[in-house]
Amino acid sequence: MERFDVAIVGGGPAGMAAGEQAGKHGASAVVLEKGVPREDREFLGPDSTDAAGMLDYWIDIMDEDYEDIPDEVVLQVLDSADFIGPHEAVTLRGTGIDASYPNMGFTFFRARMDDWLRERVEDAGTEYRVGVGVKAVETNLDAEYRHALRLADGEDIEAKYLVLADGPQRQVTLGALDQFMPEGSSTSDYLSPPEVNHIAYQEYREFPEEVFEKSAIKFWWGVIPGETAYPWVFPNDGTVARVGLTMPIGMTLEDVDDPDSYDLLRPDDEGLPRPNEYIRRLLEREYGDEYDIEEDFPLVEDRGKSNGTETYPISSTRPIESPVGAGIAVAGGAMGTTSAFHEGGYHVAVRSGKIAGKLAATDDIESYNDEWKDAIGDELLRNIAFADIVEEYGPDDWDKAFSMVNKLLNDDGTGIGKLDSSSLSSGVRAGRLMAQYKKTKFGYRNGKYVQVTEDEYTY
Repeated sequence: MERFDVAIVGGGPAGMAAGEQAGKHGASAVVLEKGVPREDREFLGPDSTDAAGMLDYWIDIMDEDYEDIPDEVVLQVLDSADFIGPHEAVTLRGTGIDASYPNMGFTFFRARMDDWLRERVEDAGTEYRVGVGVKAVETNLDAEYRHALRLADGEDIEAKYLVLADGPQRQVTLGALDQFMPEGSSTSDYLSPPEVNHIAYQEYREFPEEVFEKSAIKFWWGVIPGETAYPWVFPNDGTVARVGLTMPIGMTLEDVDDPDSYDLLRPDDEGLPRPNEYIRRLLEREYGDEYDIEEDFPLVEDRGKSNGTETYPISSTRPIESPVGAGIAVAGGAMGTTSAFHEGGYHVAVRSGKIAGKLAATDDIESYNDEWKDAIGDELLRNIAFADIVEEYGPDDWDKAFSMVNKLLNDDGTGIGKLDSSSLSSGVRAGRLMAQYKKTKFGYRNGKYVQVTEDEYTY
């Protein structure tokens, strides 16, 4: 029987950050990663599927120095983000949040970023095991090594502390936490993947050089139905871009009010299009007048997870606190920190993992819930509040919002300028929107955005 101070389930960004910090702080630690094959990686690693964009202040949330990030990780430096509605669009050239990184952000090669973090895990003295599935966790609070991890190969591992970082699919987390849920309640009531996740799909496509915008990311709002549903384009290396979308799981055409108002739906649709059809229609909408999409925007089949495509879940729910009294910390997507509203959450996954790993290694895991809220609570609160506000937005609402922002932006697109007579009505609408945002945030004050609190667990 192998024993460790800290066992970490999941080798993605949260798990790797936890493993590095646990090793740095002197703990014997192991990261257990099931492993996923990819076209763009020669060995098994974490499920490195993500649109993979990084905004300036996210690097600070990760508690990283941007100068330490290897050059081969960064694909394109960004100076703008385009938000495109059915008939209105707005371009932002800054996040409006103070940051150490000098540009608006960058796109990055997710698999290379993960591999860099993995090197840091092993340099810190933590074992990183790939191809190891965890079937279940059993906890005995009277034992010194409280957590027994049942592995798929029939072996067991015991650990004093447990970090659950198995991402939005939560294949281990749900069962591990159910041991401490009140009778008649289940973690699935709050974190069931089919109920609270979105599905994301993306394709790697070669763009004609004359339309490839290497320093801009693009998002289309109000062109497909669904709460927090939108397509995007992220520039990669050369003239390759990731074209993708996120949408709720299980949504049907019957759930859509006024389907004729959505640009990417057709009158003869018998159901909602498949993600790849949405992407084809998006490219036709934007470029079809001048280009043959399949010929001029070909799939790059040696990229991504398989044949130039990848599908992955994104958590789209509010986070939970961890049962720290049992020596367990849940980090990253497993706890609900990532968000479909801003397309994932590599930054909050890394930061929550760092906190979990350090506190587990230093026998201070009971501080975890307070510390992650101090570090990433403002970011979560922003996204949760905005997602609530736009929950019922339709195409017209997005057009009105983008028109309003355009009238209020400074000429350089970095912030809101002074109101004049031509922008007065937009200023009134903006004031109402800001009041709604502040009211929504106030409702979640003092950590009320958390779905399951620490004192709800039973030990």
